[in-house]
Amino acid sequence: MQQKNKYIRIQEFLKQNKFPNYRMNQITNAIFQGKINNFNEITVLPKSLRTMLIKEFGESILNIAVLKAQHSEQVTKVLFEIAGDEKIETVNMKYKAGWESFCISSQCGCNFGCKFCATGDIGLKRNLTSDEITDQILYFHLNGHSIDSISFMGMGEALANVQVFDALNVLTNSELFALSPRRLSISTIGIIPGIKKMTQNYPQVNLTFSLHSPFNEQRSKLMPINERYPLLDVMDTLDEHIRVTSRKVYIAYIMLPGVNDSIEHANEVINLLRGRYKRGNLYHVNIIRYNPTVSSPMRFEEVNENQVVNFYKKLKSAGMNVTIRSQFGIDIDAACGQLYGNYQKTNTNK
Repeated sequence: MQQKNKYIRIQEFLKQNKFPNYRMNQITNAIFQGKINNFNEITVLPKSLRTMLIKEFGESILNIAVLKAQHSEQVTKVLFEIAGDEKIETVNMKYKAGWESFCISSQCGCNFGCKFCATGDIGLKRNLTSDEITDQILYFHLNGHSIDSISFMGMGEALANVQVFDALNVLTNSELFALSPRRLSISTIGIIPGIKKMTQNYPQVNLTFSLHSPFNEQRSKLMPINERYPLLDVMDTLDEHIRVTSRKVYIAYIMLPGVNDSIEHANEVINLLRGRYKRGNLYHVNIIRYNPTVSSPMRFEEVNENQVVNFYKKLKSAGMNVTIRSQFGIDIDAACGQLYGNYQKTNTNK
């Protein structure tokens, strides 16, 4: 069942208690302009109302709490505690150009079992609420960070959690975070009904499809979801998304050494995309180096840099839009699920 987000609940609470409409504006201004985290500090509100809000919603506006943080030069990774004694991860990346990007979680764990993923190793604990999703961003906003772009590429499969759509509404609401949909990216392993919902209701939000193998049989072994939503069916759905929205679709391709990094794979990626709508011109391949520190169901070797470059050159020479993604946070285990896994191990061994 879909749960109402805190902003709707606060508004309903004010209405029920016959407070004027402008009180809600004062609260949202205090949070989003004043960066105030406690109801008691919103001093434009009468003391009686602050007391009522604290009694109803708790002292803090945030519903998540920091458990642990790791830092490197350009990356901060935070492990948050959520209700039910569970944990989720968020990654903040600072680029040298000065803008900040955030990778947020949509589920605690994941049950899709991709063979190269540490989060899949955890299993699905539960879907996050809309508040738990957006509070990951609110935490950084309240601490003075610039929210330049957000990717739903943290723990979990975004399109498997209906609360993600409400979170998109909150993040783009002009009274709240007021973010442009174009600064948001949803990453999916290929949940077709979710992609169709994005096409219809969120056409401006960026869409990334995790491909990782252009061969249907191999993709099924690496990503069991492929049995349920086969690759070519997903590609047809993405073509329709491009037709309707005229927006580019990103293809994420993690280079798994000795598994999917051959020239044969590169040629098949070219064949797959060239056969699509407008000869694949609105697809953009992001090559991502495998993070060798990942605790995942399958183990892979260190990335062979020559293979990465050759793969890139093959796609580039065929006229594909392709980028080799910068690698952030390897020194602090920034791959999804790693901080969670390490924390669990440390605290179990105590």
